[in-house]
Amino acid sequence: MLKTRFTELAGIEYPIMQGGMQHLGVPQLAAAVSNAGGLGTINITIYPEMADFRNAVREMKRLTDKPFAVNISLAPGLNMGEKIHQYIDVCGEEEVSVIETAGRNPAEFVPHIKEAGIKLIHKCPGVKYAKKAESFGADAVTIVGYEVAGHPGMDELGSFILINRVAASVSIPVLAAGGIADGKGLAAALALGAEGVVMGTRFVATEECTIHPNFKEMIVNSREVDTMTCQRSIKNMARYAKNNQSAKALELELSGAGLEELMPVISGKLSQTCYQTGDTQGCVFAMGPAAGLITEVKPVKKVIEDMVAEAGKTYKRLGDILA
Repeated sequence: MLKTRFTELAGIEYPIMQGGMQHLGVPQLAAAVSNAGGLGTINITIYPEMADFRNAVREMKRLTDKPFAVNISLAPGLNMGEKIHQYIDVCGEEEVSVIETAGRNPAEFVPHIKEAGIKLIHKCPGVKYAKKAESFGADAVTIVGYEVAGHPGMDELGSFILINRVAASVSIPVLAAGGIADGKGLAAALALGAEGVVMGTRFVATEECTIHPNFKEMIVNSREVDTMTCQRSIKNMARYAKNNQSAKALELELSGAGLEELMPVISGKLSQTCYQTGDTQGCVFAMGPAAGLITEVKPVKKVIEDMVAEAGKTYKRLGDILA
């Protein structure tokens, strides 16, 4: 067991959380993470119908008796207003223990989340946002470094600096995301003041992830230089694997294309289809440079066990150095 304020807050064994992972944050993967001692996460964007979302929560409860989280994206393009309250109602009724919000300030929903007896983790890209999250009542924050797959902060600050700064700037637990895929990364994050880590790319390359095996092999065969960023011009910067589609998105952006012209290329529906068919070149694919640390597809339980063991060896090595 690795005991931190985050493990105590979430009621879990290891300070390892699965990211929201659009299209992939489903019970099969999330329950495997929770059963292995981490905190699994399901994503509301996969379940636009409330009945389907409730069924997914109940499927989680069937697959695991351990705590799990629900990711609620508040990104402008996904702003569902009053519907968010319906998701929170279901979470409260089904006794979900943690909600993770991301995309914008969730302050308007915080009273509802608290009334439902649910812990709130807010994902943010910088010190000022973490302080704001603490002020409106978040129980913990996830800080996303420039290395993160999906949407890093526009300031382009690396995880090492952000973890250190945010941990020194707030009193609530800090989770580190971006560039972490093994026990050394876990040990480093804890050493910098984090209370846990959040991983996406590492959990995509697992046996339980529902994505087509072609994408898992893409991660295993990638180097740390095989990702790129785009969408700065539309204020929604994203990190993707280098492939035909991300190259097309960047080319369009550099030619002055706006959101309307970019959407057919970066569409989530397109990614969802490719994730099923195995077309690794036909969609943008959120992948971080942590792919360079991933050499095989493993069961989730093995990923977490190996991380914890390696973190222990890392601390022992440091202890020997300091002795």
